[in-house]
Amino acid sequence: MTRTSVNPGRVEWSGENPGIYLKTDTDGDYTTLALFFRVVLSRKGRGTAALILGAPDKNVGWPDAPNFLITDNQQMMRWIVDGWVTKMPTFKGRAGLSGMRWLGLDSCVRRPSDLTNHYSEVLRGSGVELEMNWRGLGEPIPVEVTAENSATGEHEMYSVFQEAQQADIIVNGTALSGDVSGREFFGRPMSTAFLAFSETWVTPATVKAVKVTPDNTGVL
Repeated sequence: MTRTSVNPGRVEWSGENPGIYLKTDTDGDYTTLALFFRVVLSRKGRGTAALILGAPDKNVGWPDAPNFLITDNQQMMRWIVDGWVTKMPTFKGRAGLSGMRWLGLDSCVRRPSDLTNHYSEVLRGSGVELEMNWRGLGEPIPVEVTAENSATGEHEMYSVFQEAQQADIIVNGTALSGDVSGREFFGRPMSTAFLAFSETWVTPATVKAVKVTPDNTGVL
């Protein structure tokens, strides 16, 4: 398919979407799954959230199990969970998504660094303090994924990824179980902890590409 300078598709949402997937056994299944969201625009507004499954395969929510979603825009996140998270291979069919408790978010503090060593997000609300940490960050990787190869199978995705060699998730002072492991990411090795900036999900449109002429250079 010919690439065009202006994507004719519809932007669904855009922002930041880092993740941390942990295992206690490198050959086993994930024991902890987490996604962070800082959505700067969407069809359901803006918002911040973190989805934590400390018991991914248990249909139980907080405080009986560390399964919860904390956000300041529940309408937006229910839309994203239904339309994106439940379709992602790592999360698809997880009982924890049904059992997780929805919590209100009061504050979120970003602790940025020079993006080579340590990056953190700290969220507080509904009696929960959540800290997500990424350490040992790699070089930024530009990523663009066609709909048939994306996590949802329906949307194009564009982002900038940075993998982390170590990560942890701390809930009210207690670290959730597991360590970062490795996986294949579109034909290359990558750890299961990553930052994702400028992440944009697009519903594709089928249109004829516009030919660039000397009077239509696309230079901004």
